[in-house]
Amino acid sequence: MPEGDTVWRAARLLDRELSGEVLERTDFRVPQHATADLSGGTVAETVSRGKHLLTRIDHDGAAWTLHTHLKMEGAWRVLEPGRRWPRPTHQARVVLEVPGRVAVGFSLGIVELFPREREDDVVGHLGPDLLGPDWDEDEALRRLLAEPDRPVVEALLDQRNLAGIGNMYAAELCFTHGVHPATPMGAVAQPERLVRRARQMLQLNKERAVQSTTGNLRERERMWVYRRDRSPCRRCGTPVAVAMRGSQGRERASYWCPVCQPEPA
Repeated sequence: MPEGDTVWRAARLLDRELSGEVLERTDFRVPQHATADLSGGTVAETVSRGKHLLTRIDHDGAAWTLHTHLKMEGAWRVLEPGRRWPRPTHQARVVLEVPGRVAVGFSLGIVELFPREREDDVVGHLGPDLLGPDWDEDEALRRLLAEPDRPVVEALLDQRNLAGIGNMYAAELCFTHGVHPATPMGAVAQPERLVRRARQMLQLNKERAVQSTTGNLRERERMWVYRRDRSPCRRCGTPVAVAMRGSQGRERASYWCPVCQPEPA
């Protein structure tokens, strides 16, 4: 699933290419909005909220919000009209056309269109956004520590605590902080450093298409442990371990070094 910095870049792309433009054509290829037509409306802006994208459109005196979520496979692309799409047509879920450009949302996990005053119903539950103007370190810490017995990796992934961390950053943060993913949140030393490093990682990566937590952008050298199962730890040489964690239907792979991140007693 895309991380918060990937979604931030998608929002910036849509905001740069569409904001202030009049929609010549809209096509919502999902059953609940198949008949909706916002052509003639003006795109006000697109913002990210954690892993959510909010495209605000003014149409016939009404303020609308197009809410999209990339989930596992989604992506937004902005193309010249008539240019061949980079993905199959059947994967398109939203098409927004303005003069000289067409934005296509492929394989979007969520597509919702609703009056703008309902935005808080959709994203109001999210914690402070690591890349947003509402970032509040103290509030993020308060939420993370509210359940001290919860495994740190689960607490980091819960978007209600802080918004923007996915499986990759959760694994990398646990490694760089030297804690096993199953360590209870309340037993994590200096949790404020963990939160600051989370924000730092996303801030450093938000401007580049290739994510790295090691500082090395070469393939297979970009991560400390994520998707490096059975490869040697970059610090001690011990093979990186991997295990599926979480409840049925929501399992995720956790990666860690058994030596650098010893399992809690």
